[in-house]
Amino acid sequence: MKKVILTVIGILALAYLTGAFTTQTLYTDIDIDAPPKVVWDHLTDFDRYPQWNPFMRNISGDVSAGSQLSVTIQPPGKDAMQFSPRLLVVKENEELRWLGRVLLPKLFDGEHYFIIETKPDGSTHLIQGEFFTGILALILWSSLEQDTKKGFEAMNQAIKTRSEASG
Repeated sequence: MKKVILTVIGILALAYLTGAFTTQTLYTDIDIDAPPKVVWDHLTDFDRYPQWNPFMRNISGDVSAGSQLSVTIQPPGKDAMQFSPRLLVVKENEELRWLGRVLLPKLFDGEHYFIIETKPDGSTHLIQGEFFTGILALILWSSLEQDTKKGFEAMNQAIKTRSEASG
């Protein structure tokens, strides 16, 4: 039994060190009858998130590539969680992307993104997704796939409602 446990630990350690775990991906999208600038303005107005966002309950920090954010999320029916991702991409009216991780790289990394596409009629197609990697991502995948995806969808609907009301 001891030999089996040591073998499993060795395999997990090797997989961790080599980054051999697969990427788990969440993808959601929604069409919004408002211009991309309106959607962008709501997406990056972190101070107002508590007023309308049912999933990302609070975000603070500068909207500039390289800056560190403080983010509190709360998937439907779950406890709130806080993390401190670093903004990777800030392309006004087009893309917002950050990378969050737990403790060490490759343990549990989440690269969250919002992509704003302009439709031919001037309205918006919003894509929200996340790439999860690391050993914990594999272990937690069923919860992420179910609960976190519901949070993304609730946020998408809320930003649609807010953007269409003001756009």
